[in-house]
Amino acid sequence: QLQLVESGGGYVQPGGSLRLSCAASGFTLNYYPIGWFRQAPGKEREGVSYISSVDGSTYYADSVKGRFTISRDKAKNTVYLQMNSLKPEDTAVYYCAADLDAPYSNYWYDAREYDYWGQGTQVTVSS
Repeated sequence: QLQLVESGGGYVQPGGSLRLSCAASGFTLNYYPIGWFRQAPGKEREGVSYISSVDGSTYYADSVKGRFTISRDKAKNTVYLQMNSLKPEDTAVYYCAADLDAPYSNYWYDAREYDYWGQGTQVTVSS
């Protein structure tokens, strides 16, 4: 059974950092592009970051550029999202997702591009 599991969420003060992990079971994450999304209460799911499986190129939403970093650990079959300088507006449930259809997408920020999703991990940024 193909499954994605996020971890690493929690409660942090503004300016703090968290590292989210996305681990896979049932398939090799390294072969597929992975996106991170987030959804705050009352808002639509938003694409945050993306790493392609072609050359490891990365992409970020403007709202997180310069603060978040996506990366892969191929040995651990895991994708990470390092989040620094966190702001209250980063508060949301964060999801990772895998696109099993193509190694790269120009529409990485569109949730419809993805086939498998994790259950999400809550990130709360508050003083």
